[in-house]
Amino acid sequence: MALIGFNPFISALIALIHPFFVSVIEINHNEKEATIEISVRTFTNDLEKMMGADAKTTIDLSQANQKNKADALIAAYMTKRLNLNANGTKYNLEYVGYEIQKESTWSYFEVKNVKQLNQLTINCEILFGVNDQQINIFHVKSKGIRKSYELIYPKKSTQFNF
Repeated sequence: MALIGFNPFISALIALIHPFFVSVIEINHNEKEATIEISVRTFTNDLEKMMGADAKTTIDLSQANQKNKADALIAAYMTKRLNLNANGTKYNLEYVGYEIQKESTWSYFEVKNVKQLNQLTINCEILFGVNDQQINIFHVKSKGIRKSYELIYPKKSTQFNF
């Protein structure tokens, strides 16, 4: 039996042939500021595609002259598809901004006036229209404890207890 070694070229080729559909959502409860800080990482091309379809427009997040339009589209898209219920209370996400890092877009949100985070229920449909293999990975931190969970399409809700 012949052993096959790791070949970076073949690995890159496989990644191109079989793309993956993942977003990462980091949620951190900042007790000192009584806020929940949310960072959402998506592939830029997928986010542009879904926001454009949603708003019946086109958007290029890398174009500085489209920043105001991008801010409005990201805020509308994400706040419609990511809902948080902390300790039994539904909260609205406040859009903070976004930045592009290579092929990814980080979108930032905040929820104010949450002194303690004992329970967090999440309803998420981010990029559900891109592919039926979409995975949304959550990393939630409260009281110094970090918990993670994968929401795999079509599942859209989960709960964290601290």
